[in-house]
Amino acid sequence: MATPATLSLSFSLDPQHHLPHHYCCATHFKPHQTLLFNSTTPLPKYPLLFHPKSDRYIVKSSSSSSPPSPSSTTAPEPDPEPASPYFLDTLGTGRFLTNEELDKLKFLDGFSYSQELESGVLCVRVMRAEEMDMTISLLAESFAESMAMASAYDTLLKFFIKQYLMERRSLMPHAVTLVGFFRKKKQQEDDDEEEEEELAGTVEVSFDKRGANTSPPTPTPPKNSPYICNMTVKHQLRRRGIGWHLLKASEELISQMSSTRDVYLHCRMIDEAPFNMYIKAGYHVVKTDTILILLMLQRRKHLMCKKLPVVTISEESSDEEC
Repeated sequence: MATPATLSLSFSLDPQHHLPHHYCCATHFKPHQTLLFNSTTPLPKYPLLFHPKSDRYIVKSSSSSSPPSPSSTTAPEPDPEPASPYFLDTLGTGRFLTNEELDKLKFLDGFSYSQELESGVLCVRVMRAEEMDMTISLLAESFAESMAMASAYDTLLKFFIKQYLMERRSLMPHAVTLVGFFRKKKQQEDDDEEEEEELAGTVEVSFDKRGANTSPPTPTPPKNSPYICNMTVKHQLRRRGIGWHLLKASEELISQMSSTRDVYLHCRMIDEAPFNMYIKAGYHVVKTDTILILLMLQRRKHLMCKKLPVVTISEESSDEEC
């Protein structure tokens, strides 16, 4: 069976293309010094305070300032912001985070999509750092299957996928990788056994131009529009509706994160089952590769689009938290 969606990883043989960008960042922070998050340096555990004259956050360290004298009066310290979300503590963006970006990271931190299926429960949320290796293995398996690659290239393929995922993760909250975990329903005779979750699928979503892939597949989608790609389901768990709900979770997240309602994705012409799923979900073909793409040893693909409905504030992203 074909994978639920066309994989569109963009690899380069140039090692500089996949190395983390180098940023100059001071190792010692002074009071009210603007904080630059570096992708190779652990995030300092200082409170983040919002500067009233800008939309950027600053870091304030009480240890670097001199203690007040007994005769001097000290203005009361402003109340610190609530604890930062998980992704702010683990994500090195290598750039300034605006107030809007921080709010989006907080939203991604709490996003979850749960759906009860006939054979179990699926929970979709944003991939965390410790889940990257299992996601890499799943993508490598699907990519090798779709390209009929020999197992001898497995290590090299995983290396390129890891560089790609790290690069894409650094673009949060403008792009995100979602993972779906599946928990089988208990059988009556297995009531004493604990339910075990397993990684069932993954999908990548970009929300705007800053999160768009630098080398998207053809036909090229608009870079300022949301885009869904690299969706795959574990081989043993296919035909259970997991691919459908990965798509629905992506659309739901786009509705919350982007003001643009036109969503794009690619589907290979030979992938009949995914194509029928996209048509059922409301997507239509915008453009198709010409036959000349075969000269580049690539499969012909459809570029498909769907206009998402407007989501009201009362609608919730999930029935229960993952």
